[in-house]
Amino acid sequence: MAPSTGTATANDRRRHVAGVRNLRQVEAVDRARLLDVAAYDISLDLTDGAGYPGEGTFRTTTEVRFACAEPGADSFIELAVTTVLSATLNGTALDTSDWTPQTGLRLPGLAAENVLVVEAVGTYSTTGQGLHRSVDPVDKEVYLYSQFETTDAQRVYACFDQPDLKASFTFHVTAPAHWRVISNMPPLRRDGLTVHFPPTPRMSTYVTAICAGPYHEVRDTHDGIDLGVFCRQSMKQYLDADDILLITKQGFDFFHQEFGIRYPLPKYDQVYSPEFNAGAMENFGCVVHAEQHYIFRSPVTDFEYEQRANTILHELAHMWFGDLVTMRWWDDLWLNESFAEWASHWCNTRATRFTDAWTTFLSIRKNWGYRQDQLSSTHPVYCEMPDVEAVEVNFDGITYAKGASVVKQLVAYVGIDPFLTGLRAYFQQHQWGNATFDDLLSALEAASGKELRKFAAQWLETAQVNTLRPELTIAADGTYEQVVVLQEAPAAYPTLRTHRIGIGLYDVVGSALVRRELIEADVDGERTEIATLAGRRAADVLLLNDDDLTYAKLRLDPRSMDTVADHILGMDNSLARALVWTAAWDMVRDAELAVRDYIKLIASGLPAERDINLVTATIRQAQSALVFYADPAWAPKGWHVLADTARTALRDAEPGSGFQLAWARSFAAAARTPDDLAVLTGWLDGVDVPSGLTIQADLRWGILHALIANGAADPAQIEAELDRDRTASGERQAALARALIPTPESKAETWRRLVEDHDLPNWLQRSMLQGFQHSAQVALTAPFLPAFFDALMPVWEHRDSEPAAEFVELGYPSFQVSEDTVARTEAWLAEPGRPAPLRRLVGEGRDGIVRALKARAKDAAAG
Repeated sequence: MAPSTGTATANDRRRHVAGVRNLRQVEAVDRARLLDVAAYDISLDLTDGAGYPGEGTFRTTTEVRFACAEPGADSFIELAVTTVLSATLNGTALDTSDWTPQTGLRLPGLAAENVLVVEAVGTYSTTGQGLHRSVDPVDKEVYLYSQFETTDAQRVYACFDQPDLKASFTFHVTAPAHWRVISNMPPLRRDGLTVHFPPTPRMSTYVTAICAGPYHEVRDTHDGIDLGVFCRQSMKQYLDADDILLITKQGFDFFHQEFGIRYPLPKYDQVYSPEFNAGAMENFGCVVHAEQHYIFRSPVTDFEYEQRANTILHELAHMWFGDLVTMRWWDDLWLNESFAEWASHWCNTRATRFTDAWTTFLSIRKNWGYRQDQLSSTHPVYCEMPDVEAVEVNFDGITYAKGASVVKQLVAYVGIDPFLTGLRAYFQQHQWGNATFDDLLSALEAASGKELRKFAAQWLETAQVNTLRPELTIAADGTYEQVVVLQEAPAAYPTLRTHRIGIGLYDVVGSALVRRELIEADVDGERTEIATLAGRRAADVLLLNDDDLTYAKLRLDPRSMDTVADHILGMDNSLARALVWTAAWDMVRDAELAVRDYIKLIASGLPAERDINLVTATIRQAQSALVFYADPAWAPKGWHVLADTARTALRDAEPGSGFQLAWARSFAAAARTPDDLAVLTGWLDGVDVPSGLTIQADLRWGILHALIANGAADPAQIEAELDRDRTASGERQAALARALIPTPESKAETWRRLVEDHDLPNWLQRSMLQGFQHSAQVALTAPFLPAFFDALMPVWEHRDSEPAAEFVELGYPSFQVSEDTVARTEAWLAEPGRPAPLRRLVGEGRDGIVRALKARAKDAAAG
């Protein structure tokens, strides 16, 4: 077939763009052996030809220069566009008749030195993959950002889309005259509508970037680096660039000192873009952040500020670990993300105002890892990635949080100074290239003199999490006769690991709970006796894993549990309190602690908690406990207790403080009774609003969502609220609110759109999914249980990977906690031909139901 002339049907075009080549590792290894890519020269025309923003498609021309180690060999290049207009290899036209986005473009008979030129038409994305296009509802301006990880650069230009075929990239971008164009390098010049960028240093395709639109720009310099912060024009009034730049500068100073090698590019831009799927992406010198998460339109707590700081520092750490030195293949994805996750919290504690960031790591991130590690889809931190599809479902709590915990243990094991010595040697040796975990391990072994392979095998090549439980024998004289640490492992994953833990001994002194002593011990095997504690006066609380040195769930003995129930706030160490709260949460999830007892603990201990991150995390866990783990017959009482607790804490909080806001949000989420809902209605109308509490923007929407979900507000209020907030954020919130309307007709229409409209923008699909199910509407959405399983395959086959996965995760009937849901899920999984990534996501949904049934039985028995 001759090159396409653009006569394919719209459905054909959509189907082609929805799929990219599922690159296999064996293909990547062979291609990396064969090719050496020197440079790309990429021209993009983002206009309609008359100087205005293009709408559906854009023109893209790629010139690639590369060498072939075996002249005469064949290869291929990825290209997932709408239409290939022409392609020439070394001046000869290529036959593109067998090209599809799923196969790429075949390159026959390569020479020793090659020049490939491809002209094509690409399609703008609304899914957050490739070159995403959004229209601001405020001023109708168009904004673009690129997102190329894992292998979506091929949606914008022809490329060898794998991390170890690095090259230099030169971009030329034609865009409307009033647009700013942002890429990895600073602009070189502008000729008319075309912005020219200089060649980049060598980098991987997935960290190249193009952002374009009439972005608002703030610039500064620090330590010789040009810094930029961008956002949409309609959001510039909310952009607190000073705080963003402060954290960025603190991060640069810290990482320059500790990593021993300077950031290598002349500039560092951070672009806060609308409709971004993840938190942020580490494009080299052009980081894209999710505007909806990190630009605050109304007051927020220090929890939100710390989360933003963590993300800023996470992406900044990637400039060294991931961008400067890049994994060879995606089986080391964990190392990229784990290292950045560890480094961001390490930097936060040492260089910013968020000195208790390790507490946040435990209560937020590590809990994510524990949850993920206990699903049927659990996997080792390090695991083989046979193809790209396998990679895309592994951006999970194991890859990030468990991996970061292992890095933290590794640092403790070798010592921070030898660790940094090895890390600096690793950066120096492999800069601008690709490396593996084995390369890093070798550098650390050389620096520390310690053998690390056994450590790596035990922690990185095995799955699931251990539980540590104290077994105490106290003599008549009040001393420990024996202290044993029991280590447990699930039957299916029986690995018992070596844990270096702290054991804290706490005594009640007045109203305080004071740590008398901290000892460190190695726990190995099923039973480990702590001989040094024999004969010591028994503590009121014995806390395993004090200082959170290892990755393990922990339990408290009954004596300690009774004490902390009354004295948890007496602990002056937020990390110790977080360990206790985390232990209680794990006990709820493992059906060892009834939800009603957990809510009682929260009601008595949380209102006076002094760490905003612990308050925020624990409130969220309390809400999840009531939704999924509480006996449905008792749950209404639990919601009433939580709402009363929140209202009291809100009343006692300092006006205008983050704690006041956190408890106000909690009250809105917990409100179920007519009286509580009436209070929320009053707040929206400005009646009896607590002094210091600002009811605007996102908090207003959160209150309206609660009222709509509980049938306490007229749906017409959604449109009235949208008239007050005709912004992209308002559009998202309104879509969520409409999906919450508690009528069979509304739910049916929401579901119809979710399953039939395969072209929903990412923000709209997400909002509708988030609003479709609600804990107050379990009976209302029950009839859609079979419809979910009917929709799975059509959705999976017709959507890009990210919206398809999101439909499965958010659309799974997780609120229908019943044996019927389990049976229907298992029947679906038993059918042959289900794609492995889809099976994994559906299986994770089933795991949640099974766990919830056990926890509900525990709670019912406690009643």
